[in-house]
Amino acid sequence: MSSSSPSLLSRRSTAELELPVPPEFRCPISLELMRDPVVGPTGITYDRAGIEAWLLAAGAGKTAAASSTCPVTKGDLRADDLVPNHALRRVIQAWCVANRCRGVERIPTPRVPVTPAQAGEVLGEVEAAARAGDAARCVAAVREVGRLARESDRDRRCLASAGAARALAAAVASFPAASDSASASSVLLDDVLAALVLVMPLDEEAIVAIGSSAASVALLANVAKHGDLQRRLQAVVVIREIVALSSCCSRNGGAATAIDLSDNLDGIIEVLVNTIRDPISPQATKASLVAAYHLALADGHAAARLAEAGLVPSLVELLIDGDRSTAEKALAALDATLASEAGRARAQADALAVPVLVKKMFRVSDTATELVVSALHRICKKWHDGDDDEVGSPAARRSAVVEAVQVGAFQKVMMLLQVGCRDATKEKATELLKLMIKYETRGGAHCIDAMDFRGLKRVS
Repeated sequence: MSSSSPSLLSRRSTAELELPVPPEFRCPISLELMRDPVVGPTGITYDRAGIEAWLLAAGAGKTAAASSTCPVTKGDLRADDLVPNHALRRVIQAWCVANRCRGVERIPTPRVPVTPAQAGEVLGEVEAAARAGDAARCVAAVREVGRLARESDRDRRCLASAGAARALAAAVASFPAASDSASASSVLLDDVLAALVLVMPLDEEAIVAIGSSAASVALLANVAKHGDLQRRLQAVVVIREIVALSSCCSRNGGAATAIDLSDNLDGIIEVLVNTIRDPISPQATKASLVAAYHLALADGHAAARLAEAGLVPSLVELLIDGDRSTAEKALAALDATLASEAGRARAQADALAVPVLVKKMFRVSDTATELVVSALHRICKKWHDGDDDEVGSPAARRSAVVEAVQVGAFQKVMMLLQVGCRDATKEKATELLKLMIKYETRGGAHCIDAMDFRGLKRVS
């Protein structure tokens, strides 16, 4: 379905105000002139955009009114049942031509959308070329998938439901080992990435197909480092999917335990930290934050490596001006990284870490506030090793506690306990409060006023 330019729409809107549109030319849903009339087995004609939006809302359960029925007759109706009403379209076009002198523009003939059979055919070509090891043929088929996915949201959904992600992932996994030419694999990967991003989200089978191949992951990391901005974004998004699934399934069990990122861990960490430190786009930054969170959460060794690569100061800097979504993701990644001794040491040494964290309490969201409390608790708490010896620098930890008091953490934590929070956060906040009282007294800074205790409920 073609879209009109703003000037065309304004001229058409003006013309429609002057010239009444025949009722039979209007979509029963939008009440606008139909651009791409389609008819279902119920016999009612709709504009394709209107009826597909209705059925899509029904499938997603977004509205109580929407259902997989005809809005007019209430009979059963599916998107696959819709066929173009060519006769009515030609009549509408003729009416537009006849009234051109009154400013009505002719509606272009809409493009026929992809059918499930056509989607299956082009994806079958991708799989066949991958099995045959024919890189050139596979590239051509993958580009066709990308072209169709860009035509319209309907075509993209049709390809996705036909298994586009699995077919594209299998192509990536087939060629790093099978191709004699590294450049051929690189070209294929570029085209597959462009198509994969269009059919997101990827299912588990597709992610495992890419992530279980160390060569494929290495190619992704290389593109994320050295590709152009668009390719880097696409590679980072796919890396996020691989890391997230690997992390979740390594904790809970699942097919993704076949994903072993150890051979490419350094490369992935470098990509994530660089993308956060030197942003290329908001989407790439958020994808990197999610990947860093999952990587640190699943593996303490990876959390330490992230900290050593400079993640902590990059996250702190990002928190200063980040929007709500970015701040929440940055705080989650920071909290997970602080589970490692290296992460805590980096935060204690960063002059901005504690002040920025305290500033973010109550300023972003309830989730962000709880993450701040958890992060401050990790920074200020005394950690012990297996021999019950303190881990890290006691002086740096005490300095962090005193600094937290000086920048107003005591008052904010006390307020949080007053207004209420989850039990896990309440426990951390209570321990943090006790630490601040203890070290503030030792430090002699006298930043806690006795009035701060007035009305404080028992929090033990």
